[in-house]
Amino acid sequence: MTMKVLISKNKSFEKDLDNLLYKRREKIISDKVSVTKIIKDVKSNGDKALIKYEKRFNKNNKIIPNLKKINRLIKSLDPKVKKAIDIAYNRIYKFHSLQKFKNISYTDRFKNKLNYKYLPIDSVAIYVPGSTASYPSSVLMNAIPAIVAGVKRVVMINPGYKGNQNPAVLYAAKKCRIKEIYSIGGPSAIAAVSYGTKKINKVDKIVGPGNSYVAAAKKEVFGDVGIEGMTAGPSEITIVCDKYSNPEWVASDLIGQAEHDPLAQCILISKDKNLISKVKIEIAKQLKSIPRESIARKSLKNNGILMYVSKDDKIINIVNKIAPEHLELNIKNYKSLVSKVKNSGSICLGKYAVMAMTDYNVGSNHILPTNGSAKYSSGISVNEFYKRISYINLSKKGIESLGPSVITLANYEGLKGHAQSIKKRIKKRSK
Repeated sequence: MTMKVLISKNKSFEKDLDNLLYKRREKIISDKVSVTKIIKDVKSNGDKALIKYEKRFNKNNKIIPNLKKINRLIKSLDPKVKKAIDIAYNRIYKFHSLQKFKNISYTDRFKNKLNYKYLPIDSVAIYVPGSTASYPSSVLMNAIPAIVAGVKRVVMINPGYKGNQNPAVLYAAKKCRIKEIYSIGGPSAIAAVSYGTKKINKVDKIVGPGNSYVAAAKKEVFGDVGIEGMTAGPSEITIVCDKYSNPEWVASDLIGQAEHDPLAQCILISKDKNLISKVKIEIAKQLKSIPRESIARKSLKNNGILMYVSKDDKIINIVNKIAPEHLELNIKNYKSLVSKVKNSGSICLGKYAVMAMTDYNVGSNHILPTNGSAKYSSGISVNEFYKRISYINLSKKGIESLGPSVITLANYEGLKGHAQSIKKRIKKRSK
């Protein structure tokens, strides 16, 4: 297994980096073509189409899991796993509770009153990847901010396999008081909660990470329902290292991200060539010991990049260009770089701040912008589940004082109807 190696001093460096990033993005975007047909089918044929795709992709023929079976599976879960989920729940809940917004109330000198209120969205579907994998942590990261915001109806869509869902995922859902659970996944699940079927009522918004097909499906239904203001697709990590970094640790961090998905992107940047060489050796050694070795190998081979970059300024520019989902500044003097990083979903500072911890119980959210969307968006927060409404109460003095200047602007823009609607309310009309 060989990862791409780029050297910043080479003339073709910028072009080579752009090509590698573009190639992966194109692969993710290309999956949109294959989801359109599925979405149209579910939109037209509802549950019949939904079950057809579940049988095909997940060998599953029951979209609503049996409550007794859910309770039985939860009861079978290892108490240590339950305790770990409880710890994560409490920490995530506490941190996200600090993100609540205050309503704004303002009265000007004319006694015009302006209010700006945060209202929770009525219904949300959280997508939790599943089938042959299990991510109880993603249940918590999706649902807890919605709970804190006050969303009344939280629906979980989570693909099972051969009719079985993961006990830890179900326990996390119970912990979050989720009452609607559907054993569905992929683009057909996104279509079902977007447009509704006889068995599933549609929602107002869909959030949560998924593979490239799920990400493409969410973009396809956007407008009919809301989605996050980011791309939550295949995982990414960029690690900046120096001569003080531990190559064994760094290699494990890269592998930890690569094992998610063949389209996961793992990048190492360092000014130390010797460190890069040691990390390569460690990757080859450590890959053999993980169950998802074949997935990690594909990811590292197709999307992994090892970069030798000699200057800090150049490193910063590269990081901001990549805009990674996860960034680890595994360097001794990280304070000299962190303030210059503008584009990243989350940033781990120092050798002990490992990305894998943030995936579980540190308290921050692990559903973060991918595929370069960290340049303009942020990870899941309580804000994702609010909508904001402005309330305007104008006084008689207020409209008479401010109205003439609005009339001037409305006339200038050729909107005579706007001007007339204001003139009719002003006692002393300006000619």
